[in-house]
Amino acid sequence: MEIFGNIESCVKEWTDLTLDYKQLESTHKVYQEKLQELSKFQSDCISQIRHQRYRLGLIAKALKRQKPDDEDDEERLECLSKDVEKRKFQLNEIEDDLPRESGLYLKIILGTVNVNILDKAARFKYKDEYEKFKLVLNLIALVLSVINLITNQRVFDLLFMFLTVWYYCTLTIRESILKVNGSKIKGWWRLHHFISTVVGGVMLTWPDGTPYQGFRQQLMWFHVYISCLQYLQFRYQQGCLYRLKALGDRHNMDITIEGFHSWMWRGLTFLLPFLYIGYGFQCYNSYKLYKLSFVEGATWQIPALSLLFLTLFLGNTITTSLVIPQKIKDRVKLKYRYVPLNKYLWSHSKRRARKITHSDSTRSSITGTDKLTPEEQEMIAELSKLTSQDNTKHVSFSEEEEIIGGGTDEESRENSDWKGENENTETDMKKNE
Repeated sequence: MEIFGNIESCVKEWTDLTLDYKQLESTHKVYQEKLQELSKFQSDCISQIRHQRYRLGLIAKALKRQKPDDEDDEERLECLSKDVEKRKFQLNEIEDDLPRESGLYLKIILGTVNVNILDKAARFKYKDEYEKFKLVLNLIALVLSVINLITNQRVFDLLFMFLTVWYYCTLTIRESILKVNGSKIKGWWRLHHFISTVVGGVMLTWPDGTPYQGFRQQLMWFHVYISCLQYLQFRYQQGCLYRLKALGDRHNMDITIEGFHSWMWRGLTFLLPFLYIGYGFQCYNSYKLYKLSFVEGATWQIPALSLLFLTLFLGNTITTSLVIPQKIKDRVKLKYRYVPLNKYLWSHSKRRARKITHSDSTRSSITGTDKLTPEEQEMIAELSKLTSQDNTKHVSFSEEEEIIGGGTDEESRENSDWKGENENTETDMKKNE
């Protein structure tokens, strides 16, 4: 730190600092104005999204009541229905960048604090910290479980149970914040963590005695198995999510879970048997606790834990099992990505022109004639201009086929077939002209 020699140098330094402060004041004033503008733009976007969804609902209801009179009306109805669905996906993508209201759970825990993270880099950093938190605590729980298997000290038991309660309680809060900021975790896997918090709390209040000692060893072996399984799931899910996000098939805020989702089908099916073994372990825990509830000296914690483990077993088994028939049934899945609207909309007449090109090129190849009506020739000429423009622009949306058991090789072959089909269409179109 510089030490000034006399009063004149101090006055000079103060004068320079005053000029810098004036610059700071002007910068702060601009900052406040931009904050007000940002708040206004956010409110406008939210209002327009609500308006879009309201009118989309009216259009969707009207389309359901429509009965097409001919093939052309049926085609226009189908195209418009697809456009409505694509617009819904686009609105969801836009909404991810806007602030959302905190849920009831966060309001109870944190109050009316704004937990929205508008900076995308900060969002990803928070998500990565959440993943590291799960990994570190999972390894600590594994070490404590092994220690409890080797020794029989009540202090380590209570430490392990307190860690379980704190871990799942913190996990539910972090997941709620991630959900506000665009994470897709929902349904049973979120409720699973709330139930696990209750399980840890009941275990913490279970007094030492004969029933507790009869279940203690089994409980620690269960946690050793679950910790190892969760570590394997975490490592493999991280790689799977990284690959799918790079392909654009998953959201950037998706997180790892303890269960099984449809996006894990390609890389993690080998873990399914181990998951079901873990669920069976939960069922066996419930049965053992049910038997212990009739032992002399049994407390209320024993039947309560039996019911909670049974709930976890049924929820995990049913939710994971529902993924399999759903994945087998849904062999083709549409994926939509948000793009600027001016690159998205195709008019139905242009789509009809493209269909005419396909049908007439097929007819010409079969009959050997290429005579078209003037109206069809005009549509084909218009399509030719659009095709030349599309070569320099991005496609506005994609319809990709996802085949069970397929990998990136099949996707690349499908994309190459799609490009080849377009090239053949252009060649036939030029011949028709």
